[in-house]
Amino acid sequence: MIDRFQYREDREAYSAARVKALEALLIKKGIITDKTVDTVLDFFETKMGPFNGAKIVARAWVDPSFKDRLVTDTPAAIAELNLPEGMAGAEGEHMRAVANSPDVHNLIICTLCSCYPWPVLGLPPYWYKDPTFRSRAAREPRAVLGEFGLPVPEAIEIKVWDSSAQIRWFVVPERPVGTEGMTEAELEALVTPEAMMGVAIAKAA
Repeated sequence: MIDRFQYREDREAYSAARVKALEALLIKKGIITDKTVDTVLDFFETKMGPFNGAKIVARAWVDPSFKDRLVTDTPAAIAELNLPEGMAGAEGEHMRAVANSPDVHNLIICTLCSCYPWPVLGLPPYWYKDPTFRSRAAREPRAVLGEFGLPVPEAIEIKVWDSSAQIRWFVVPERPVGTEGMTEAELEALVTPEAMMGVAIAKAA
Protein backbone atom coordinates (compact mmCIF):
# COMPACT_ATOMS: atom_id res chain seq x y z
CA MET A 1 0.00 0.00 0.00
CA ILE A 2 1.39 3.40 -0.88
CA ASP A 3 2.12 5.97 1.83
CA ARG A 4 -0.81 8.26 1.04
CA PHE A 5 -3.21 5.48 2.11
CA GLN A 6 -1.38 4.57 5.32
CA TYR A 7 -3.14 4.96 8.66
CA ARG A 8 -2.05 5.25 12.28
CA GLU A 9 -0.67 1.97 13.61
CA ASP A 10 -3.27 1.75 16.39
CA ARG A 11 -6.20 2.31 14.02
CA GLU A 12 -7.49 -1.26 14.37
CA ALA A 13 -7.28 -1.19 18.18
CA TYR A 14 -8.86 2.28 18.30
CA SER A 15 -11.70 1.26 15.98
CA ALA A 16 -12.23 -1.99 17.90
CA ALA A 17 -12.56 -0.10 21.18
CA ARG A 18 -15.15 2.25 19.68
CA VAL A 19 -17.12 -0.65 18.21
CA LYS A 20 -17.03 -2.49 21.54
CA ALA A 21 -18.34 0.56 23.36
CA LEU A 22 -21.12 1.07 20.80
CA GLU A 23 -22.05 -2.61 20.95
CA ALA A 24 -22.24 -2.49 24.75
CA LEU A 25 -24.49 0.57 24.60
CA LEU A 26 -26.85 -1.01 22.04
CA ILE A 27 -27.07 -4.20 24.10
CA LYS A 28 -27.78 -2.18 27.25
CA LYS A 29 -30.62 -0.36 25.48
CA GLY A 30 -32.04 -3.65 24.21
CA ILE A 31 -31.60 -2.75 20.54
CA ILE A 32 -29.41 -5.78 19.83
CA THR A 33 -28.34 -8.89 21.73
CA ASP A 34 -24.86 -10.14 22.52
CA LYS A 35 -25.15 -12.52 19.56
CA THR A 36 -26.15 -9.97 16.91
CA VAL A 37 -22.69 -8.75 15.93
CA ASP A 38 -21.27 -12.28 15.85
CA THR A 39 -24.13 -13.32 13.56
CA VAL A 40 -23.43 -10.46 11.15
CA LEU A 41 -19.68 -11.16 11.15
CA ASP A 42 -20.26 -14.85 10.50
CA PHE A 43 -22.52 -13.94 7.58
CA PHE A 44 -19.79 -11.94 5.85
CA GLU A 45 -17.02 -14.36 6.76
CA THR A 46 -18.74 -17.52 5.55
CA LYS A 47 -21.57 -16.62 3.15
CA MET A 48 -20.97 -13.23 1.53
CA GLY A 49 -17.47 -12.29 0.45
CA PRO A 50 -14.76 -12.41 -2.22
CA PHE A 51 -14.94 -16.21 -2.37
CA ASN A 52 -18.26 -15.73 -4.20
CA GLY A 53 -16.67 -13.29 -6.62
CA ALA A 54 -13.85 -15.76 -7.26
CA LYS A 55 -16.36 -18.45 -8.22
CA ILE A 56 -18.11 -16.05 -10.61
CA VAL A 57 -14.87 -14.95 -12.27
CA ALA A 58 -13.51 -18.49 -12.57
CA ARG A 59 -16.72 -19.60 -14.28
CA ALA A 60 -16.46 -16.65 -16.67
CA TRP A 61 -12.90 -17.70 -17.50
CA VAL A 62 -13.85 -21.26 -18.44
CA ASP A 63 -17.25 -20.53 -20.00
CA PRO A 64 -17.30 -17.68 -22.57
CA SER A 65 -21.08 -17.85 -22.92
CA PHE A 66 -21.48 -17.38 -19.17
CA LYS A 67 -19.10 -14.41 -19.34
CA ASP A 68 -21.26 -12.84 -22.04
CA ARG A 69 -24.37 -13.32 -19.91
CA LEU A 70 -22.56 -11.98 -16.85
CA VAL A 71 -21.74 -8.62 -18.41
CA THR A 72 -25.14 -8.42 -20.13
CA ASP A 73 -27.37 -9.33 -17.17
CA THR A 74 -25.21 -9.75 -14.09
CA PRO A 75 -27.90 -10.72 -11.54
CA ALA A 76 -29.40 -13.36 -13.85
CA ALA A 77 -25.99 -14.89 -14.57
CA ILE A 78 -25.06 -14.98 -10.89
CA ALA A 79 -28.36 -16.70 -10.13
CA GLU A 80 -27.28 -19.58 -12.37
CA LEU A 81 -24.53 -20.53 -9.92
CA ASN A 82 -24.86 -22.48 -6.70
CA LEU A 83 -24.14 -19.51 -4.42
CA PRO A 84 -25.66 -18.69 -1.00
CA GLU A 85 -29.06 -17.09 -0.78
CA GLY A 86 -28.95 -13.33 -0.41
CA MET A 87 -26.61 -12.49 -3.29
CA ALA A 88 -29.02 -9.77 -4.38
CA GLY A 89 -29.31 -8.27 -0.89
CA ALA A 90 -26.98 -6.70 1.70
CA GLU A 91 -25.26 -4.29 -0.71
CA GLY A 92 -25.66 -6.70 -3.59
CA GLU A 93 -28.60 -4.93 -5.20
CA HIS A 94 -28.16 -4.01 -8.86
CA MET A 95 -24.68 -5.50 -9.28
CA ARG A 96 -23.03 -5.09 -12.69
CA ALA A 97 -19.89 -6.74 -14.03
CA VAL A 98 -17.44 -5.28 -16.54
CA ALA A 99 -14.73 -7.38 -18.18
CA ASN A 100 -11.13 -6.43 -18.78
CA SER A 101 -9.68 -7.11 -22.21
CA PRO A 102 -6.31 -6.63 -23.93
CA ASP A 103 -7.47 -3.15 -24.93
CA VAL A 104 -9.45 -2.02 -21.86
CA HIS A 105 -8.72 -1.98 -18.14
CA ASN A 106 -11.60 -1.27 -15.75
CA LEU A 107 -11.38 0.41 -12.35
CA ILE A 108 -14.13 0.53 -9.72
CA ILE A 109 -14.57 3.49 -7.38
CA CYS A 110 -17.31 5.24 -5.43
CA THR A 111 -17.00 9.02 -5.49
CA LEU A 112 -19.88 9.58 -3.07
CA CYS A 113 -19.02 7.27 -0.17
CA SER A 114 -18.19 3.56 -0.23
CA CYS A 115 -20.84 1.76 -2.30
CA TYR A 116 -19.45 -1.71 -2.90
CA PRO A 117 -20.81 -5.14 -3.94
CA TRP A 118 -20.32 -6.89 -0.59
CA PRO A 119 -21.62 -10.32 -1.72
CA VAL A 120 -18.84 -10.67 -4.31
CA LEU A 121 -16.04 -8.53 -2.88
CA GLY A 122 -16.56 -8.64 0.87
CA LEU A 123 -16.32 -5.52 3.00
CA PRO A 124 -14.54 -2.52 1.43
CA PRO A 125 -10.95 -1.80 2.51
CA TYR A 126 -10.11 1.46 4.27
CA TRP A 127 -8.40 3.02 1.28
CA TYR A 128 -11.46 2.50 -0.95
CA LYS A 129 -13.31 4.97 1.28
CA ASP A 130 -10.41 7.40 1.47
CA PRO A 131 -11.30 10.81 -0.09
CA THR A 132 -7.85 10.99 -1.69
CA PHE A 133 -8.31 7.70 -3.52
CA ARG A 134 -11.89 8.48 -4.51
CA SER A 135 -11.08 11.86 -6.03
CA ARG A 136 -7.73 11.07 -7.63
CA ALA A 137 -8.88 7.76 -9.12
CA ALA A 138 -11.65 9.65 -10.92
CA ARG A 139 -9.30 12.38 -12.19
CA GLU A 140 -6.09 10.49 -12.91
CA PRO A 141 -6.72 6.73 -12.80
CA ARG A 142 -3.56 5.80 -14.70
CA ALA A 143 -1.36 7.58 -12.16
CA VAL A 144 -3.21 6.05 -9.20
CA LEU A 145 -2.97 2.54 -10.64
CA GLY A 146 0.75 3.08 -11.13
CA GLU A 147 1.06 3.97 -7.45
CA PHE A 148 -0.68 0.69 -6.64
CA GLY A 149 2.05 -1.10 -8.58
CA LEU A 150 -0.07 -1.59 -11.69
CA PRO A 151 1.36 0.46 -14.56
CA VAL A 152 -1.14 0.49 -17.42
CA PRO A 153 0.37 1.27 -20.85
CA GLU A 154 -0.95 4.34 -22.64
CA ALA A 155 -2.23 2.11 -25.46
CA ILE A 156 -4.73 0.51 -23.06
CA GLU A 157 -7.91 2.47 -22.34
CA ILE A 158 -8.86 2.85 -18.67
CA LYS A 159 -12.57 2.97 -17.87
CA VAL A 160 -13.61 4.16 -14.41
CA TRP A 161 -16.95 2.94 -13.08
CA ASP A 162 -18.55 4.88 -10.24
CA SER A 163 -20.55 2.64 -7.92
CA SER A 164 -23.66 3.97 -6.23
CA ALA A 165 -26.77 2.76 -4.45
CA GLN A 166 -28.28 2.17 -7.91
CA ILE A 167 -25.38 0.17 -9.44
CA ARG A 168 -22.54 -1.65 -7.71
CA TRP A 169 -19.77 -2.59 -10.12
CA PHE A 170 -17.11 -5.29 -10.09
CA VAL A 171 -14.44 -6.32 -12.59
CA VAL A 172 -13.93 -9.62 -14.37
CA PRO A 173 -10.12 -9.58 -14.73
CA GLU A 174 -8.37 -11.22 -17.63
CA ARG A 175 -7.45 -14.86 -17.19
CA PRO A 176 -3.72 -15.20 -16.48
CA VAL A 177 -1.56 -16.65 -19.21
CA GLY A 178 -0.43 -20.21 -18.58
CA THR A 179 -3.53 -21.34 -16.70
CA GLU A 180 -5.12 -23.29 -19.54
CA GLY A 181 -4.72 -26.62 -17.76
CA MET A 182 -6.09 -25.47 -14.41
CA THR A 183 -9.44 -26.57 -13.05
CA GLU A 184 -12.17 -24.11 -12.21
CA ALA A 185 -11.50 -24.60 -8.49
CA GLU A 186 -7.80 -23.92 -9.02
CA LEU A 187 -8.61 -20.77 -10.96
CA GLU A 188 -10.74 -19.48 -8.10
CA ALA A 189 -7.62 -19.28 -5.93
CA LEU A 190 -6.08 -16.80 -8.40
CA VAL A 191 -8.90 -14.27 -8.10
CA THR A 192 -8.39 -11.53 -5.50
CA PRO A 193 -10.68 -8.71 -4.35
CA GLU A 194 -8.12 -6.23 -5.68
CA ALA A 195 -8.30 -7.79 -9.15
CA MET A 196 -12.11 -7.56 -9.04
CA MET A 197 -11.77 -3.88 -8.12
CA GLY A 198 -9.31 -3.18 -10.92
CA VAL A 199 -6.35 -2.07 -8.79
CA ALA A 200 -4.51 -5.33 -9.57
CA ILE A 201 -4.53 -8.10 -12.13
CA ALA A 202 -5.02 -11.80 -11.60
CA LYS A 203 -1.74 -13.67 -11.68
CA ALA A 204 -0.85 -17.34 -12.12
CA ALA A 205 0.34 -18.89 -8.87
